[in-house]
Amino acid sequence: MKSRRRCTSDMMKTREMKIMNQGLEDEMEVWGYRPCLWKRILVGVGSACSGGLLLLLLYWLPEWGVKGTCTPTSLRNAHTLLLRTTDEFKQWFRAKVHVMSAPGEKPFDSLDLQSAGQVANGGLGVSTMCEEHHGKLRQAAQIHYFTHHSTKYYWNDVMQNFEFYKGLEDVKMSCVSIHSDHSSGLPKALQDYRRLFFGENEIAVRVPSLFKLLMKEVLNPFYIFQLFSVILWSAEDYYYYATAIVFMSVMSIATSLYTIKKQYVMLHDMVAAHSVVRVSVCRGSKDIEQAMSTDLVPGDVIIIPANGMIMPCDAVLTHGTCIVNESMLTGESVPVTKTSLPTSGEEAARSFNMEEHKRHILFCGTRVIQTRFYAGELVEAVVVRTGFSTEKGQLVRSILHPKPTDFKLYRDAYLFLSCLVGVAGIGFIYTVILSIMNKVPAKTIIIESLDIITITVPPALPAAMTAGIVYAQRRLKRVGIFCISPQRINMCGQLNLVCFDKTGTLTEDGLDLWGVQTAESGRFLPPEADPAKESLVNTVFVACMATCHSLTKIEGELSGDPLDLKMFSATGWILEEPTEEETALHNPIMPTVVRPPKHSVPEANQNNPLTHNMELSELPSCEIGIVRQFPFSSTLQRMSVVVRRLGEKHMKAYMKGAPEVVANLCKQHTVPQSFTETLETYTRQGFRVIALAHRQLESKLSWHKVQSLGRDLIETNMEFIGLIIMQNKIKEETAGVLLELRQANIRTLMVTGDNMLTAISVARDCGMVRAHEKVIIADAAPPKDFHPASITWHYTENPAQTDKDHQTVEINLEDAISDKRVAQPEQNYHFAVTGKAFAVITEHFPQLVQKLVLRATVFARMAPDQKTELVEVLQSIDYTVGMCGDGANDCGALKRAHSGISLSELEASVASPFTSTTSNISCVPHLIREGRAALITSFCVFKFMALYSIIQYLSVTLLYSILSNLGDFQFLFIDIAIILIIAFTMSLNPAWKELVRQRPPSSLISGRLLCSVLTQIVTCLVFQVLAFLLVRQQSWYETWTPQSDACNVSRSSLPHSQNVTSPHDHKNIKNYENTTLFYVSSFQYLAVAIVFSKGKPFRQPSYKNWPFMLSCISLYTFVLLIMLYPVPAIDSFLEIVCVPHDWRVTLVIVAIVNAAVSFVLEILILDIILERLVFRCNQGVNLPTQPPSAGAPQEANDRWASSFLLWLFCRKNKPPRVSYRQLALGLKDHADWPPRSSTVTYAGDLQSHISAPL
Repeated sequence: MKSRRRCTSDMMKTREMKIMNQGLEDEMEVWGYRPCLWKRILVGVGSACSGGLLLLLLYWLPEWGVKGTCTPTSLRNAHTLLLRTTDEFKQWFRAKVHVMSAPGEKPFDSLDLQSAGQVANGGLGVSTMCEEHHGKLRQAAQIHYFTHHSTKYYWNDVMQNFEFYKGLEDVKMSCVSIHSDHSSGLPKALQDYRRLFFGENEIAVRVPSLFKLLMKEVLNPFYIFQLFSVILWSAEDYYYYATAIVFMSVMSIATSLYTIKKQYVMLHDMVAAHSVVRVSVCRGSKDIEQAMSTDLVPGDVIIIPANGMIMPCDAVLTHGTCIVNESMLTGESVPVTKTSLPTSGEEAARSFNMEEHKRHILFCGTRVIQTRFYAGELVEAVVVRTGFSTEKGQLVRSILHPKPTDFKLYRDAYLFLSCLVGVAGIGFIYTVILSIMNKVPAKTIIIESLDIITITVPPALPAAMTAGIVYAQRRLKRVGIFCISPQRINMCGQLNLVCFDKTGTLTEDGLDLWGVQTAESGRFLPPEADPAKESLVNTVFVACMATCHSLTKIEGELSGDPLDLKMFSATGWILEEPTEEETALHNPIMPTVVRPPKHSVPEANQNNPLTHNMELSELPSCEIGIVRQFPFSSTLQRMSVVVRRLGEKHMKAYMKGAPEVVANLCKQHTVPQSFTETLETYTRQGFRVIALAHRQLESKLSWHKVQSLGRDLIETNMEFIGLIIMQNKIKEETAGVLLELRQANIRTLMVTGDNMLTAISVARDCGMVRAHEKVIIADAAPPKDFHPASITWHYTENPAQTDKDHQTVEINLEDAISDKRVAQPEQNYHFAVTGKAFAVITEHFPQLVQKLVLRATVFARMAPDQKTELVEVLQSIDYTVGMCGDGANDCGALKRAHSGISLSELEASVASPFTSTTSNISCVPHLIREGRAALITSFCVFKFMALYSIIQYLSVTLLYSILSNLGDFQFLFIDIAIILIIAFTMSLNPAWKELVRQRPPSSLISGRLLCSVLTQIVTCLVFQVLAFLLVRQQSWYETWTPQSDACNVSRSSLPHSQNVTSPHDHKNIKNYENTTLFYVSSFQYLAVAIVFSKGKPFRQPSYKNWPFMLSCISLYTFVLLIMLYPVPAIDSFLEIVCVPHDWRVTLVIVAIVNAAVSFVLEILILDIILERLVFRCNQGVNLPTQPPSAGAPQEANDRWASSFLLWLFCRKNKPPRVSYRQLALGLKDHADWPPRSSTVTYAGDLQSHISAPL
């Protein structure tokens, strides 16, 4: 009994499953396996018997491949791992486990130099490494690891799982520890030891060989199916068509290989251009040696040269300051100042974190433009991450291994193809039974049965489906929109919500200075338009404007943040930076000096009592040196500098930032009582407001002590000195584009890092929020002092009340059944949320998050990661989300959205599927229109190719009943001359010029599309069967022989006999049924092509697509000509027999009636009646209430017809399919939603509690 339990326990243990990267984007489930001999033998036998098909199946399905050749075991003992992603795609991967020897188990283990030296001497391939440790001989550790998507995972005995090492941050140390423990550099031996784990510091984009790419491409199931088809056709002597398909496949493979190879080479060149450089590395005893950047490991200390460099790794600054261009990562070419990691204070005691301390980190791939240092000191940085662990490495990894595009169209396409395979299966069985009954040879039975499968599943389908996307990509390129992920073009057609960044996207990049308002003795002075005027130029306020920035001179030109540039230029002051010679001459010297222009220091001002306390000009010198800089932090929403006027002993601190933040850090008596009212006055008008403050520091503070102080010690007890009012103008295209999107029923949101009231004002000005609509601010507070988290609901005042415009975009209740289309006034509201409130609500009010985002329009003070989180929340309620930003701080959201559109052309656009060369949002409607056109084109082509397969399937099935078939050249004419030409030209329709409210369907398995396909299939079936039966009833009908001449022989003289296989034609191609079905089916292909090639409202009409129209007219003319006026050479080539002229006229009539029925069914029945009364009966298009009119009886009839058809199609009372519509329906009659003004909602209590008016 015990042994059985132990056995069961062991079995459970061997089948264990672990979660790797838990909580991260690339979270995976992992199982362990070891090779199994008997399974491998069975697979080998099966592969030999199946001609290698079993091996192909195991190659396509990795989970079958592992389970079919291995047996489960524990992860610790595994030789092969089976991995599965935990996201919605559930992708399977297999990985081989390797073993390496090392003197330690983890990269940051402490080793003595002797043992570490053995690594250096023995090299990386050491297998029996031993070390002398406290007098004992210890065997080297055997470390199990595997590589997946350019990341190495190592076995951890403690966790009993695999883990990956990011870098130095894995040690979990404080900022002080980095200075004390890691600032001296690594010995060479320890560097070699760590390289065992981290590998070479290189983002290696291996360009695969052409042979490897070819094998991967050729082993695609589609090409294997084509190979099977070609072999089959060759066996039937269909050499011409087989040759055509081989030619198409070779062209397709060659094009694909060229494109893939080109992308790999481009990425390799982009990454490799600056990935390997020579660097100066510090060794233990302050020795400096030159080394290749590929040798760097986390913990190394590198010297940043004065003339700058391109960073080969992620490193944190420990000494000095750097000016860095981070455009490769952020998309913004504005130089950023990076300062050294704090060594004292509260911040220095915190644990080092890459995100929290990124203002001190030099990221891989970014360009260091300048360094700032003091005489005799070096600018040093400690390597934190290397290789693919760096920010740039992760970006490249996401490009090399992208997530599959999750789009319903592609999933439905596979489902539809499986249905076609099912139809082919029926034909297969039918053919086998029929052939056996007619005693057909076994070889012919096999070939003809398999031929049915190749007919039903069209080999040209993928190429035809791709054509529409390629054409759309070219059209987008012509309007300046570039795409790196073409499959996402179709996704753009389904966008129903677009998030916009504000600054640089909705508004102009630059800010104009509107004016300044200084504060004195706790009150505001009147606003001034020009800070450079004589009475202000030498005040503390202007000194703060002139020094509190991150500007630098690059090649003699001022460079930096546009806001800083505008602010500094408004002062009229001059910035001077010392040269390297001056730095060496004076020890120490201030890195940067600012001074007012000489003409701005009049002597009269020195004795002016009004400015006595605020002026600097009475002092011997007005030059101010910037001693220390704390760069702007989006988390802290402020920046500060420590300055000293030349010749003066004490220093001053100046600070600027968000008014609310600055006011909280100031002495309260210095903040004017009217601060809140004044701030609201400006922000309501859409101005961007920045507050300034200053403080005089203690005289005992020395230069070097200031360099080690934390910013929390400097940025406290400040004195408020005033406001800078900046005007951010809305781009002229913004309002028009947002109106166009609103009219198309596409919801728009603003996601910005700016002030809440400024954002609301801009939202009103650009039309995102109309004048009559209420804005409800959800102000959330975290739990504090035993009080639970709470949300206070504030209703903002409307700046103007106008007549209500009921063209508002309401939630689209497409699948609801009510026919009420009245815009309800109580729904004309919008929520506005700050980043801080969003974090609190997400954590403490998870049940309100989805309700809030359903009507939230303005998100202010949002951090970059919160923008990404918001996109995920919107996607969770089934919105198809677009994100449009200028690249700066938007990279995460641009990547996460279904469709990210970057307005930046810099390297950060690699993170975005789409990049626009026009710096305004006019690209968004363009992209959506092209997406809709491409999506409809995909549907049209898919429907056409499906009908082509079914029409040919019907023809062949009918001919099989008389032991006949279509001829080789008939197949060739249909497949090449008709199908390929039509499929590729019908994709050329450009997008419709307007963005309409109606949205294209997103699914092939939808009522309207299935009705469309099925009605056309039935129509084609009826007319083919009709023609097949009618020809056999003709008086001239006989068994065709080479001597038959139905064109000239009298009908009465022809005997009526059954058409059977005759000795002159073993394939029995030439007969009257074949000729009849060939003519009828040729017209059917052209008829369904025209019927399916729809134009308005998503594409331009087909008559504007001249290649398509020319192809259709030419083919119609050709088929009519060869039918009515036969040409012997063409008849012989196509294996067509001569039939009487009146039968030819009859076939023309049949073709015309067939086309008319197809047209009526598709256009009149489906597009007008069913579309209007069933599929679009209630799309939630909210229209204003209209008074009863003369058309009321007609409307009543429509409603009755709609109700009947809804019942008929089983759509009555069908609930919405998507979450946001379900939410909208649920909240529609909710009396307590939205919450009333000045009410408070507490965590754990969904009831609102009335509080005092705010």
